[in-house]
Amino acid sequence: MTANVPLNELGEFLKKRRSELSPRTVGLPETDRPRRVEGLRREEVAQLASISTDYYTRLEQGRMQASAPVLDVLARVLHLDDDERGYLFQLAGKTTTRARRRGRQKVQPQLQRVLDDLTATPAIVQGRRGDILAWNALAAALVTDFSRFAERHRNYPRIIFTDPAMRTLYADWEGSAHIAVAQLRMEAAKYPEDPRLIELVGELSLRDKQFARWWGDHHVAARTVGTKTLNHPVVGELVLDWDTLTANTDPDQHLTVWTADPGSPTHERLRILASWAADQDLPASSTVS
Repeated sequence: MTANVPLNELGEFLKKRRSELSPRTVGLPETDRPRRVEGLRREEVAQLASISTDYYTRLEQGRMQASAPVLDVLARVLHLDDDERGYLFQLAGKTTTRARRRGRQKVQPQLQRVLDDLTATPAIVQGRRGDILAWNALAAALVTDFSRFAERHRNYPRIIFTDPAMRTLYADWEGSAHIAVAQLRMEAAKYPEDPRLIELVGELSLRDKQFARWWGDHHVAARTVGTKTLNHPVVGELVLDWDTLTANTDPDQHLTVWTADPGSPTHERLRILASWAADQDLPASSTVS
């Protein structure tokens, strides 16, 4: 029954988070008694949250909803960060609402104008599920020519796991791919019945053991800021800061830009890459995803 999907996900999330905590981490005394499970026991979480073990067990089994005050306490007990706390509340808050059918996204005109004006800065627009809605020529030169992918497959998590070139491009491919999975997990909390997201997760889980393992870990992350090192085949090493801006007209659309400190080697190499991209006539695009 689809109505139970978020409750089951919430239970799995709670299990994973308590398995990563030791009694010492949460201030409980260590004992010599062997532990049959990794991390905290259910009764220990219940004790710390001042709820009954039966109540907490029902939460983990997906058999009941938690109130907002209980979620607050569990977030504190399990040492959740802001992203994980938001994910927990999203899972709990969607169990009584039915997902709306959503049409295909088109890049917002405001974001497209920004892309058109960015000639020296790589930038892409991502939609739901990490779909690539639009990009500029320098982003195509930096990451990949997104136009070579079928529209349905123009998706960042899918590309990073299925395109062998990505494993060479990203100096820390595992770190970048792990973040992509965590961001997709956050999307799944917002739209647990999205058929394209379910299809994407199923495909990648079958194709890649690392994706399947990381998906099962239930780590989550929002699209915010960070730094990536790329080993670019044309200009060499690039150390880039990335930042994400969300469209007010459609909160499910995010503009991601890559920048470098003025005067740095990466800044100069981006200029060289922009010149190379102009010679290659790489296409920018605003196609829907």
